[in-house]
Amino acid sequence: MASRIEGVPVIAKRRDRVPARLYNLWRRSRMHLGVEQSLSLPGMKEMELILEAHAWVVVDHNRNQVPVLAWVDFQVSPQRGLHESVPCTLNYYHFMASSLRGKVVNAMGDELEKRLKLAGW
Repeated sequence: MASRIEGVPVIAKRRDRVPARLYNLWRRSRMHLGVEQSLSLPGMKEMELILEAHAWVVVDHNRNQVPVLAWVDFQVSPQRGLHESVPCTLNYYHFMASSLRGKVVNAMGDELEKRLKLAGW
């Protein structure tokens, strides 16, 4: 399945690290709730986070779900401990995307925890 970010021009790419707690929540949610998930982002009503098999993509509903921000290229070492963050690349598709990063990370963690708890995991 093709990612929704293929062919979309990237304004900037930055190295990033996903906190271990968030990466582990994402992996658990993929196992128990499905590979692709869509999360609404509280306080960002026009934004949605799409969790794909190999990318986390923030899209803007007001602009036909065009990507705004995406975490890609997760560098998971076979020796990675569960407490270690995961290096990745953060793609920016909009000039204001950097202001969303922290809010999205927090909202994603809260929403995944809530969904896993409701599902009994």
